[in-house]
Amino acid sequence: MAPDFLANPRAERVRQVRALANPAVRRRTGRFLVEGPQPVREAVAAGSVNLHAVYLTEASAVRHPDIAGPADQRGVLRLGTEAVLAAMSPDAQDVVAVADPVGVPASQALAANPRLVAVLVNVRDPGNVGTVIRTADAAGAGAVMLSDTCADPHNPKVVRSTAGSLFHLPIATNVPTPTLVATLCDAGLSVLAATADGDLDLDDLCDAPTTSAPTLTAPTAWLFGNEARGLPDDVLVAADATVRIPIHGRAESLNLAAAAAVCLYASARAHHLAR
Repeated sequence: MAPDFLANPRAERVRQVRALANPAVRRRTGRFLVEGPQPVREAVAAGSVNLHAVYLTEASAVRHPDIAGPADQRGVLRLGTEAVLAAMSPDAQDVVAVADPVGVPASQALAANPRLVAVLVNVRDPGNVGTVIRTADAAGAGAVMLSDTCADPHNPKVVRSTAGSLFHLPIATNVPTPTLVATLCDAGLSVLAATADGDLDLDDLCDAPTTSAPTLTAPTAWLFGNEARGLPDDVLVAADATVRIPIHGRAESLNLAAAAAVCLYASARAHHLAR
């Protein structure tokens, strides 16, 4: 059967897709928007992602057979004009999908006993949330956890920023902040809080671990806080240790995404060397 073809950019279905950029619409419909070739390619490849539709132009279907072919096999391929795809999303390079949310409970994200977990607490900037998810994926983390005060991981900017990593590893969402550290400890993870004035220096943990300091070779959850205010005091107190990244130059600090990359890769390196 030939896929549906949409020619009217003002059609109701086009408006419904475009409306998924609105958080209230996402909550009401239980669906979200995936924009651009790389995120859609990874969504199509992930068997665990429930896709309702993949929209392409005839030209973009030819350019991206690795998207069009599997989408057609799954019965979700829809074709439209360039005007239709632009009305759905002006920045998606004529590749758009609609999917069910990917967030899971914390218990499910930790069920496989991951050795490295990135945890965001009250991180409000969608670009930072997406970048940390992508970085965690690249560092080999087994899960990402988002507190109930973080930006929505299904926000279009988050989805684009992950470049498809949103579909590669479990993303625990709406984790209650008061019980977050206890949940990680119960899963057997060493909980390290990244903070500018941490008691421990990351270089010391990497180069000269002591018997009294946490070891980066252990299964570890890294906590990263709000862009401006950092981690809440109760979270800092509950963590096993607070860790600062040494600043060797004149910069006042690192931004959130850069700090997360440094910490996650420090643990990833320790885990690989310990194998």
